[in-house]
Amino acid sequence: MMLEETTVFIDGQYLSLISKHFAKKLKLKTKYLGFGINQLAITLAKTQGLWVKKVFYYTAPPFQSNPPTEEQANRRASYDKFVKSLKKIPNFTVREGRCQKVDGDYHQKGVDTLFTMDLVDTCRNRNIKKIIVLACDTDFVPILNELRKNSIEVILFYFNDFKRKSNFSMSNHILTACDRRVLIEYEHFEKSKRNKRDSSESDSFSNQPHPPIIPKP
Repeated sequence: MMLEETTVFIDGQYLSLISKHFAKKLKLKTKYLGFGINQLAITLAKTQGLWVKKVFYYTAPPFQSNPPTEEQANRRASYDKFVKSLKKIPNFTVREGRCQKVDGDYHQKGVDTLFTMDLVDTCRNRNIKKIIVLACDTDFVPILNELRKNSIEVILFYFNDFKRKSNFSMSNHILTACDRRVLIEYEHFEKSKRNKRDSSESDSFSNQPHPPIIPKP
């Protein structure tokens, strides 16, 4: 029996926070979990009995001062290699915003707008009946509700460590703007690991240069 198709939308900054949390909890030597991002999308879809037709991944290149420091230049080179490898994956789209430094803190700009624009396009596509979203930003609530009005089922994958005032505290606004809510767990990442044959390739999440972005509340 053929599985129903779905499109997966992934907030890279949010995914980075989750990956870092699990790596710290497991006391790994690496700062982040190692897994294939496209494979993670496939894993999440399979848990819902769906087949991935397309993946959208939202991120931003690391901040560069003028002129960039050696560390910044190396980080950017690593990022470019990482994104280039992602763009080689069939039906995988990378949307890039920008990274801005404000009062010593780093913030992603334009990413949420790109995310929303793609969701609006999805709303106009009558062939899409279900989507998967890995995000936590309440800015997406209006478009998620609009998708549901257009008979598109919204499946939200999210993480919650159930601690007060945590980076993973979730607003009920986004939780209630979805048809299904699924707590993402370490097992999802474990099932999405790169195999030994291609573990050296740069599209593994552990090889992404993770900038010190300040998460939105």
